[in-house]
Amino acid sequence: MKIQKDKVVSIEYTLRDDKGVVLDSSEGHEPLAYLHGNGNLIPGLETQLEGRAANESLKVSVAPADGYGEFDAAQIVSVPRGQFAGVADLAVGMQFTASGPEGQRIVTVTKVEGENVTVDGNHPLAGQTLNFDVKIVEVREATEEEISHGHVHGAGGHHH
Repeated sequence: MKIQKDKVVSIEYTLRDDKGVVLDSSEGHEPLAYLHGNGNLIPGLETQLEGRAANESLKVSVAPADGYGEFDAAQIVSVPRGQFAGVADLAVGMQFTASGPEGQRIVTVTKVEGENVTVDGNHPLAGQTLNFDVKIVEVREATEEEISHGHVHGAGGHHH
């Protein structure tokens, strides 16, 4: 069975940056299961998996535009400390969900200076080329429920 829209695909993967540093890996965990063609993976990886089959292994290099986007300096903003009411130990590296014109996004605190807090709305991997080593473990038909929900249920997938 080939990978195509609405197939459930299970992969083992290791993600490295351009320096070879491991950023993420499924090693030691269940394989990652996802519903193909439903926006559950970054576009550059999904495109490379299309048409492949179980037991295939591949190396995929994904440019920022097909991954988590280009780094955007405009996403770095200073906000008043008061916007973090109730957070006693505000520290660099903390992440929060912020609402903006494009909907919700995760922002990371990059600097705390008195009453000013600098947050970065870029994805932590924005602007980076992503290098994946992928092994396709399984390709199966999705259930009607998985298709209607747009994601995988059960092992390696989403739980309600």
